[in-house]
Amino acid sequence: MIDIKVDDKGVIQLLKRLEQKMGDMTPVMRAIAGIMHDAVEQNFEEEGRPKWKPLSPATIMQREKKGHWPGKILQASGQLASSINSRATSNSAIVGTNKKYAAIHQLGGKTKAHIIKPRHKAALFFPGLKHPVKSVNHPGSKIPARPFLKLDDRALEAIKRAIMEYMVK
Repeated sequence: MIDIKVDDKGVIQLLKRLEQKMGDMTPVMRAIAGIMHDAVEQNFEEEGRPKWKPLSPATIMQREKKGHWPGKILQASGQLASSINSRATSNSAIVGTNKKYAAIHQLGGKTKAHIIKPRHKAALFFPGLKHPVKSVNHPGSKIPARPFLKLDDRALEAIKRAIMEYMVK
């Protein structure tokens, strides 16, 4: 599970003041979770804020073969974007995903080396290799960070407004 943690000092100070005054903050936490969820959806829509690193030519070629290109970064199947969920308690607002592969896209990293074997045929075809080949040793792939669980300044300001409005009620 990957979650967003708001580390903005202004937001944290407002939340502490609010907790001292109010006790159960579930309604405002629901509002904050909604704001955070909307910000993450906007990140997918705009392909990052700031823009994510473009897909590699090899990834584009692979997605073209599968009918997923043209398309958006991190949305070949749409599963990651649709897995974003939010929840709130009396003292927390959380947005995250349950997809195991989300972490490498959020933080970047390198996949493990592995052997590629044919799934539906007797052999593999890769340009430049002697054929037929029954398997290929893949060295792993470097995945650039494309932080989708990220709040921009507009979201942080909206969170502050939601807290202030709740305090005034």
